[in-house]
Amino acid sequence: MSITQHSKQQRRPWLRRGAAAVALAAVLGGITAPAALAAPAARAAASSAGRGDLVSVVPLDTLDRDQVVAELGTLGIDPAPVRYGVRAYRLTYATVDPQGRPTTATGLLVLPRGGPHRLDLVSDTHGTVATRDDAPSGGAGSNRLTPYLHASAGRAVAAPDYLGLGGGPGSHPYMDTRSSVTASVDMLKAARTAADRLGRPVSRDVYATGFSQGGQVAMALGRELSRGRDGLRLRALAPMAGPHDLLGSEFPGLTDGRVDPRVGVFYLSYFLTAQNRLHPLYKDPAEVFRAPYAQAVEGLFDGSHQPQDIVAALPATPQELLTPQWTENIRSPHGALLEAIRANDGACDWKPAVPVRLYAGGADTDVPAANSRACAADLARHGVRAKVVDQGPDADHTATAVRSAPQVVRWFDSIRQGRS
Repeated sequence: MSITQHSKQQRRPWLRRGAAAVALAAVLGGITAPAALAAPAARAAASSAGRGDLVSVVPLDTLDRDQVVAELGTLGIDPAPVRYGVRAYRLTYATVDPQGRPTTATGLLVLPRGGPHRLDLVSDTHGTVATRDDAPSGGAGSNRLTPYLHASAGRAVAAPDYLGLGGGPGSHPYMDTRSSVTASVDMLKAARTAADRLGRPVSRDVYATGFSQGGQVAMALGRELSRGRDGLRLRALAPMAGPHDLLGSEFPGLTDGRVDPRVGVFYLSYFLTAQNRLHPLYKDPAEVFRAPYAQAVEGLFDGSHQPQDIVAALPATPQELLTPQWTENIRSPHGALLEAIRANDGACDWKPAVPVRLYAGGADTDVPAANSRACAADLARHGVRAKVVDQGPDADHTATAVRSAPQVVRWFDSIRQGRS
């Protein structure tokens, strides 16, 4: 989610732990140790496991319907779709890293406390997270709210943390579309296994949504699921405020004023340092970042720093952050940077066989609405009409999520009922 949203004070977790949680984890073969202690055992299990195999289940939250409504109210999310309470679990599962090597990742599974015995499945992919515990299965923060909303409407929800966040080992490969998709697909597989063991079997039908970075991941995930290789069946796509057009909209917005400069500094620093581990952009941070930021910038994104502390340690504009050469490279990408952008762009360049809706806000200065319009244009070139739901000229990044999420729930309801 947005930087300001990540900086909100953590809210009451409504945890139900203790003996019951330990007993349930034992029944499920779960690991109840803290993430730092569980990681070596999880990695060992993953080395002999297949992609999407479930390693552990740990109970987290149990909320009744009124508590779900209260939690959604902390951000002003419309509670009208809420029908049930929810139960949430942290899953650890086997997946692969960006180089295809076995690893583990974590994610949040949320099940309704009621509704049909056999559940459809929502994939809800989260926005930019720089702090491990801000991932959905980490602390009880804002990245649990849309999973709770969808589950309270009567569906199972799989919300991956992505690689290197939550309880997963290593660094997060920020905006690496391919590994975000593999982690999301494998989370869906693990979620089906866990839900079945918990007595709430899940169908093959997947409704994919996500916000910000997660909106782009949702589109790319939809393309992967449409290939029919994972035993899952895509039913609908509803990305919210996704950076679908990096080269044509998002990167130009960093230099033409459409992206707020301080937000742009945060995203750029995260993107460049993460991508440098995958597509070498520089040998020395001083090639890209001005002093004194070159000495600190990589360490700021080690997963332990809070967003507000990262922002405070960085300058107010990209021009103050970057060397003159790299300021120009951002304005007109070329070389290794262009290759890195292209490797993670084009998530809308395919032909979905399911309904698609895109959600955007006119006052979004994190991910300008031009990204969603460009996505719709890409889909149109493939013969697909995707409605862009404009949340109004006053809708910034966070307001776009707050207004869109309940609309997505109702739209998924209409598709299931054959009314869309």
